[in-house]
Parts: sequence; C-alpha cells; structure tokens
Amino acid sequence: MIKQFFSLLKRYIKPYRKYLVWTVILNFMSQWLNVFSFMTLIPILNILFKIDTVAYEYIPMDIHHLNKDILINNGYYFINQIISTHGEFFTLIMMGLALIGMTLLKTAGYFASAAVMVPLRTGVVRDIRIQVYDKVLRLPMSFFSEERKGDIIARMSADVSVVENSITSSIDMLIRNPITILICFITLFTISWKLTLFVLVVLPLAGWVMGAVSRKLKSQSVLVQSQWGDIVSQLDETLGGLRIIKAFIAERKMLSRFTKINNAFRDSVNAMAIRQSSAHPMSEFLGTCVIIIVLWFGGSLILGQYSTIDASIFIFYLVILYSIINPLKEFSKASYNVPLGLASMDRIDMILKAENPIKEPENPLPLNDFQEELEFRNVSFSYIEGRKVLKNINLKVPKGKTIALVGQSGSGKSTMVDLVPRYHDIKEGELLIDGKNIKDVSISSLRALIGNVNQEAILFNDTFYNNITFGVENATMEQVIEAAKIANAHDFIMETEKGYDTLIGDRGGRLSGGQRQRISIARAILKNPPILILDEATSALDTESERLVQSALERLMKSRTTIAIAHRLSTIKNADEICVLYEGEIIERGTHDELLALDGYYKRLNEMQNL
Repeated sequence: MIKQFFSLLKRYIKPYRKYLVWTVILNFMSQWLNVFSFMTLIPILNILFKIDTVAYEYIPMDIHHLNKDILINNGYYFINQIISTHGEFFTLIMMGLALIGMTLLKTAGYFASAAVMVPLRTGVVRDIRIQVYDKVLRLPMSFFSEERKGDIIARMSADVSVVENSITSSIDMLIRNPITILICFITLFTISWKLTLFVLVVLPLAGWVMGAVSRKLKSQSVLVQSQWGDIVSQLDETLGGLRIIKAFIAERKMLSRFTKINNAFRDSVNAMAIRQSSAHPMSEFLGTCVIIIVLWFGGSLILGQYSTIDASIFIFYLVILYSIINPLKEFSKASYNVPLGLASMDRIDMILKAENPIKEPENPLPLNDFQEELEFRNVSFSYIEGRKVLKNINLKVPKGKTIALVGQSGSGKSTMVDLVPRYHDIKEGELLIDGKNIKDVSISSLRALIGNVNQEAILFNDTFYNNITFGVENATMEQVIEAAKIANAHDFIMETEKGYDTLIGDRGGRLSGGQRQRISIARAILKNPPILILDEATSALDTESERLVQSALERLMKSRTTIAIAHRLSTIKNADEICVLYEGEIIERGTHDELLALDGYYKRLNEMQNL
C-alpha cells in the first residue's frame, strides 16, 4: 500500500515540489519549538514542587566544549540565580511566558506548514480531474460502448472526491508526523536510551493491531465506489428514459430497482464506516496502554537505587512520548483513509490507463485539402473478433459526388461512415483519401476535412451562437447568420428572446427536432468541410420539418463530396450513386433508375416505402 501511495504521489507531485520543501522546513522548525517549549516544564515542576535542591555552579562554555550536561547545568544555574534574585513566583511567571511564546511560534509554524500544503492538495486533485477529462475526450468511441456512462461519471466525480478527501488530505500528515516522530525519538533517546528502547518494543505491537483492522478497507472501498457507479447509471437511465417510464407506468418498477441498488450501497457504506470509525477509539486505547506500560517501566527506573532520571525529567519524557502517540493515531487514521483513496484511484486508472488503439502516426503525411477521391479498398471490420460487420467493401467516392448508402438496420451503414473520421480503426483493408491511407495522416487534419449531420442532433447547453460556432475558431456574427440562413434556422432563432445569445437548454431541449437538426446543419455549413457525412439526417422529422431540413441539406451538399445514409429513399433519388448494403456487403449499386431496373433488393425497398 505504501509503495502504491508514493507511486501515486510521484505521478502528480512534480509541479508542487517547492510546497513540499517549505512544509518540511516549517515542520522541522515547529517540532523543535515543540520540544523546547515542553522543556520549560522541567524547571516549572522543580520550582512548584521543590524537587531539585542541587546547588549548581556555572561551568565556562566555549564552542569547542559544548555538551548536553554543561548546557543543562548552566541553564539550571541561571534559573536558580533568577529565583534567588527575584523570587520563585516571578521566575514561574517568566518560565510560563517563555512557554507561551514558544507555543505561539510552534502553532504559527503548524499553521504555515498546513497553509503551504493547500495549493498542493487542491492542485493534485485538479490535475487528476483534468487528466481524466482529457483522456475521456481522446478515447475511442468503442470504449464508451463497453462502459456505462453513469460509472464513468462516478469515477470522474465521486472517486476523485474520495482521492481528495483521503489521499491528498493525508499528504500533510504523512510529512509532518514522521518529522514529529523523528524529533521526539531523538529527544527521548537523549533523555533515556533504556526507556526508549523499551518503547520501541511496545509501539510496533500496537501498530500491528491497528494495521490488521485496516487491511480489508481497500476491497470494501472498491465495492462501495462500484455500487455508487450503479446508482449514477440508474439516475442517468431514468432521466434519459423518463418519457418511456411514464408511458409504460413503470415508476414502481424503477423505484424498486433503485431502492435495491441503494440498499446494497448503504449496507456496504455501513460496513466500511463502522470499520473506519474504530480507528480513533482503538488508537486511543492502545495509546493509553503504551503510556501506562511505559509509566510502569519508567517508575521502576526512578524508584530504583541508581536511577538516571528524576521525577520532573520523567514527566517531560512522558509529555514527549504522548506527543508521539498523537502522530501514531493519525498514522492509524491514514491507514484507514489511504486504502479508500487508492481503491478510488484504481477505478480512475481504469480510464487513465485505458489503451487507445487509434494511434497518431509518428511522421504524418500532409493532408490540407481534399482533391480527388475517398476510397474503401477491400475493407472488412468487426467490433467482436470473428463477427464481421463489414465484409470486403470496395467503394470510390469521387470529389463533388454524392454517394448514398441504404439497407436494413444493422447492415453496416453507420459503421462504414464511422470509419472515415477514424472513430474506429480498420484491421483489414485500407481507407484512402487522395491515395493516402488515413492511418498515415494526423487525426486532426483528417477530421478537419469532414462535417457530420447525424440522425440525433447533438447540441450543447449553450447559446445558438456557441452551438453553431462549435469547433470553428474566430467566426464572425455575419458568417454565423449566413450559415443559419442557408440552414433555414435564422428566422426561428430571431423569434427567441435573445436571438443568437439565447440558451437552447440541455441537449437543445427547448427546440423541436427540426430546429435542432437545422442548428446542426448550420454548424456544418459554418465549418465548410469538403467531405460531408449525413447519417439519416431527416428520418426522425415530420413532413414540414423534413422539407425545411432537406432544403437546407441540398444547399449544404452543393459542391461537396457527400456520403449519405438514408432510410427514406425519396431523399437520395438524385444521388450520383446508391449502394445497397445487406449484412455488411454491398449487393447492389447504381443510380436510382438503374437500381429500379435491376428489379432487386432496392426495388423491393422502394415499393415497400411507396406503399
């Protein structure tokens, strides 16, 4: 676990090393002040209880002859001088003020070291969030067809929050506490090495007991975060399918399903919280046991005939020992918290370390424009090994021509057009653009040449202006208005309260299907791509909306190379070539009239639609 923790820190800590250096310096300073402040307890106890009756003589000091005994002797000498001159009560006040002053410096050091760590903690969490979001943007479409959207959202939100609350909050403690323990043990060995060796035998036993309880927490945390992903997935499905749930009167069924998932999550959280809440009382009990055992052993030394420490020094020893107990308690707390964060980081790494099979070429060929043709050459493709979706596709799409793809659902039409912008990679055959394999050109230059209008218009919860200019840099308002006019969208945009600055709602929820589609067409017009992919762009629209959208599409398709998927054959009658797909193969091709003359599959489709 410790190795995994430091491996995680190594990944994200580099930009924040200066904060680590400062927190180490400030913690060393505050811990030594802590020891010196408690040292003032010894003369205070001696004064109050008249323990020390030795007459001290001043021993001359120089830089070459300094040791602990001379410093202690001369310290007591000066304190006795103050007592004899000003009295015990005045000396007690002075020693108390010295204790207050050093405690003030010590606590200021604690505060400064904690404040220095805040940018590090928040920065690491911010970096993880950005890194996860960036990876999500770069992963292929196939990754998201295999993963639940709700679970991905849970990893980006809940799991990152757990990392923040457990691992990054433990960094400060894992720096401060070792420094505290080191300085305290140096002090303890200085006071009594025999007593400290005894402590070193007792403490590991207490640590082993606390560690045994925490070892199961990581697996419990993985289960809890997975169940939270189930809850988010259920919420996402419910919000997306609310219309169907209400239509089929399935509210009770969905509530029962959600309650079952929620109860399982609660049971797992209860088990983990109970185990986690045992950390403090267990460490409190074991800490007290350690103090009592040391008290017995130390008492036997003091009561012995040849004791090397007196009562006031032993009390100081116990105070320093108790200063170690608290960091050890925090270590036990970390041994509970860190596994939770590491479990969540494992889930986050399932995204961060997911392999992206779509690789950028090391030395990409230039692709600045589309000049000649797009060609599918012996292309076969499968999502699952052994089950081909496309079989030996050969197709040329000359510049400026419109090629239509028709066929039954599941025949491979959408898969075929998804291969063009490299949403998936071809394993058999080649896809060439102007004679260059698309795997040999950069993905950004390839996709810059392609515009998409899909069956479901994908819009964002933003203004009309920002949706139309999405992906287009430095577009002017005049260009946006011109694109909207060509797409038959300008009039209904201007009827809204703020025109182009009106928010369209989540996924364009405030617009009709035809309006959403025309906004997506305006977006494609503004991008002005030489290659256009239309994926059943009018299939979900009513007759009036279809007419407006079809009119906008015809303007968009002028002078562009177009691959159009269509269920309604009436929309692609004027295509230069129509390819009929059946179970992943092109079984017929030609113009509308040529295909009707073949008296084959296309003619049957046409007759069925006419009926």
